[in-house]
Amino acid sequence: MTEPVHGAVQAALHATGLQQAWASRPTWRILDTHFDLLRFLALWQAWQADAQRPRLLHVVALTPQPPGLFELQAAFAASEHPQRVQELAAQWHGLLPGFYRLLLAQGQLVLTLCVGELRPLLREQHFEADTVLLDDQVPWDRWSTKALARCCRRGTTLTWVGSSPRPAPALREMLGQSGFVFQADQAQYAPHWELKNSRETLRTQAATPATCAVIGAGLAGASVAAALARRGWQVQVFDAAPVPAAGASGLPAGLVVPHVSSDDSPRSRLSRAGVRLMLQEASCLLQTGQDWAPSGVLEQRLDGRAGLPEHWPAEGNEISRPAPPFDAAPWHEGCITAPALWHAQAAWIKPARLVQAWLAQPGVQFCGNAKVSALRKSGAPSDTTWQLLDRDGNVLGRASQLVLANASDAPRLLDSLRADQPELSQLPPVHDLRGVLSAGQRQAGDEATLPPFPVNGLGALIPAVPTEAGLAWYAGATYEAALQPPATGAEHHHSNLEKLRTLLPAAARALAPAFEPGAAQGWGGTRCVSADRLPLAGPLEDGVRPTLWISAAMGSRGLSFSLLCAELLAARLGAEPWPVEASLARFLHARRRAAMQGDD
Repeated sequence: MTEPVHGAVQAALHATGLQQAWASRPTWRILDTHFDLLRFLALWQAWQADAQRPRLLHVVALTPQPPGLFELQAAFAASEHPQRVQELAAQWHGLLPGFYRLLLAQGQLVLTLCVGELRPLLREQHFEADTVLLDDQVPWDRWSTKALARCCRRGTTLTWVGSSPRPAPALREMLGQSGFVFQADQAQYAPHWELKNSRETLRTQAATPATCAVIGAGLAGASVAAALARRGWQVQVFDAAPVPAAGASGLPAGLVVPHVSSDDSPRSRLSRAGVRLMLQEASCLLQTGQDWAPSGVLEQRLDGRAGLPEHWPAEGNEISRPAPPFDAAPWHEGCITAPALWHAQAAWIKPARLVQAWLAQPGVQFCGNAKVSALRKSGAPSDTTWQLLDRDGNVLGRASQLVLANASDAPRLLDSLRADQPELSQLPPVHDLRGVLSAGQRQAGDEATLPPFPVNGLGALIPAVPTEAGLAWYAGATYEAALQPPATGAEHHHSNLEKLRTLLPAAARALAPAFEPGAAQGWGGTRCVSADRLPLAGPLEDGVRPTLWISAAMGSRGLSFSLLCAELLAARLGAEPWPVEASLARFLHARRRAAMQGDD
């Protein structure tokens, strides 16, 4: 190893036999109780250089305060692999207290950075580590060592990487009382009492990567397929349409932008986590300027509320902050005087291009013109096979795991299973919303009346998206309950124009001719939403080895939530670290009415 690392880190890596322990394993999970930048880079180097490294390496690192960019810059200057530091630094922003999932090395190295106090962070974990790196840079007490033990399985290795040669006697005693057994300076989790997980209602056992069928080839289904394929699964994605993204994900262009609220609600925190993941993915898979652009988004707060919490920290301003005044800009002429926010971590994306990129990943196969009419489950719980049947009873596909990502059509497929699996009745209700997005081509002179970046707040305007016909703009969209009599296309376009007149009067005047009947163009689709406007993601069956899953009800925020839900589903399927805090993930659970009553 040639990286400039602490000698203690090098010695610890060799002394623990970490590389021998993880050899040829599909996944390895490391819990680092105090994030150290050089130690993480050393782990990265050891993993990358090992021919028998695990396919997926999870590093969950806790820290009360993450290193500053200046520390990353110093590491960049000293490193023999500066591109790794650069890859890390590109995602090093907006690190408020909470969990942050950073996908590195083409998604095969996953860093979950947890910012906050030690004991609460440990209690928010929902996985069992294979290796624990124990540091003396944080204060340990008997409650935090018990919380650490909760993150371990029998045989988990504890490695001392503190500044002193070995743990203090008091710490060794507390660890021993929590079930860790020391041999010299090494320890294993080997409690002499029986472990009981009766309160761990949401934990699952790791499923060995095999075959998975996904129904639905939109953002939800394609993101799940790619997340599982990255972990070694062979995934078939079935859709009734001949091409992917034929439903709501066929939107020509959409915004990925964080939700804000004065109390920083779970929806806001989840949206930030989802946006972060989506921007990482877009930068890796899509062509900047053609398929997407990290444009930022201006949000006009037309309700007069500031939007952000009163004591919004400086780190949060790297994500969303009060916008500077734009009064002198011609495109801002006539705008209502109201607070505005600038979302620096936001973008426009062509959803269909992202779906295509996900489905093109190794291990993923798209099966079009394949409408699934019924499901059949066979085999023992430990050896389940799902059969997907067409309307004539012919088998379209078989798999050991099944994910429903077919929006509001999922309840129909579940109906035939409810007699044998009553827990399926606990799925929250979903319903459809129709919507129309208005569109047109940019004309000469539009530069003065259209903003240089997307603006939202009452509908939205995406002012410049490359298409085969040239630069296009998109405005809207409308919302209409599917149970209501449908409005005409002209009525939808008129509604979008009225919203634009309130949001951006100058742009509305310039674009008004394109909204006239006979001239209006656009796109229409149906969104699936839940009652609380949050997605459904996770297992639909009881027990520690579920085989039936769902990722659906993304609503109008599929770009913000789909990848987060996919990562959460894949983490639960593989008993991996979760991408967000356990208490926050509960708001996404597919059967959350039951889950909210449980106790982890």
